[in-house]
Amino acid sequence: MKLSRGMSTFLLAFGVWSWVIWPTFLRNIWKDPRSWDAGPTAFFTVHLLLVIASLTFGTVIGLLGLRGLRAHRKK
Repeated sequence: MKLSRGMSTFLLAFGVWSWVIWPTFLRNIWKDPRSWDAGPTAFFTVHLLLVIASLTFGTVIGLLGLRGLRAHRKK
């Protein structure tokens, strides 16, 4: 399958956006008083899993976009 240059750029931008947004979100959740009660709460654990999944998907999607852009550059 070939990705267009525009779609590759979009996918790469999505990956970068994920790495801008989700660490900030995690810092905010970390500071939230609902996150800790003699250890991490379910609130924190659920949001941590959301951050991990989102960063994983963002990384994979961004890498696909990067590969697509590199393929266009080789032509």
